[in-house]
Amino acid sequence: MASNLDTLVTVFGGSGFLGRNVVRALAKRDYRIRVAVRRPELAGHLQPQGRVGQIHTVQANLRYPASVEAAMRDSHVAINLVGILAEGGAQTFDAVQAAGAEAVARAAAAAGAQMVHVSAIGADANSASRYARAKAAGETAVLAALPSAIIMRPSMLFGPEDQFTNRFAALARMLPVLPLVGCETRMQPVYVGDVATAIANAVDGKARPGATYELGGPEVLSFREIVQTILDITDRKRTLLCVPFGLAKLQAVFQQFAPGALKLTPDQVELLRHDVVVSDAAKAAGLTLEGLGITPDSLEAIAPQYLWRFRPQGQFQRLNV
Repeated sequence: MASNLDTLVTVFGGSGFLGRNVVRALAKRDYRIRVAVRRPELAGHLQPQGRVGQIHTVQANLRYPASVEAAMRDSHVAINLVGILAEGGAQTFDAVQAAGAEAVARAAAAAGAQMVHVSAIGADANSASRYARAKAAGETAVLAALPSAIIMRPSMLFGPEDQFTNRFAALARMLPVLPLVGCETRMQPVYVGDVATAIANAVDGKARPGATYELGGPEVLSFREIVQTILDITDRKRTLLCVPFGLAKLQAVFQQFAPGALKLTPDQVELLRHDVVVSDAAKAAGLTLEGLGITPDSLEAIAPQYLWRFRPQGQFQRLNV
């Protein structure tokens, strides 16, 4: 009987936040893993997650199909995790999330490989957001090139090293007032480890070929409620200021050039107009985490394990929450 060691999985974008969790999940299941990234020299942190020789890194850029084809050579499964939240230079939404996704699907089809493509809840060809339109175009292109590909659409991801909960916890250390765009927009925060498990389950053959899964956590919360949870965990009392979308769009014209946690683009403002929750159709069809046999962890259960460092007195501060 063949073991997982006989299966080579190529993970595009495997050095990022979701990627490192996916690589870890696959390594625990004894798959051989090829991590395809633009900068292999910056992916050394992945090596200790597996045994000697189990994980290796190659150079690939989704904007150059020849490099994608080379990365897929002799591979049995492709996982595409590559995505961007803001455009810069040649790294546009269409180039990375539409044409890039198609390049991976075509290479996987040519190699006779299966594919798991990670998109996002909210992908919509008719959206006013370029990000959401590119995500939808990527899904369409992937399924056209490889109809058996499995699409995974997570809601807002959280976990150690995320760019959401850590961002607001850091801002709360500096600012007495936290401005929020889309206070009442509903989200379904999903733990990155659960999404990684779902992807690994799909590689195991536990997901339906050609299906689109929507991955959300156990709770639907407003943006305001999520940030308040972060404040409770970090023992910070801050005023939450709801910014109207019109004013936010104007601010984002200038704020898109801001560094780090202060950055906000007009396209991100557009995204925040729409709820990011698992649809009733996906629930009815069993195309969810639960449908893959996963009981999702909540924000309140996981976030204290890594947000403690933002508390005024550190990890062992007693909290009355």
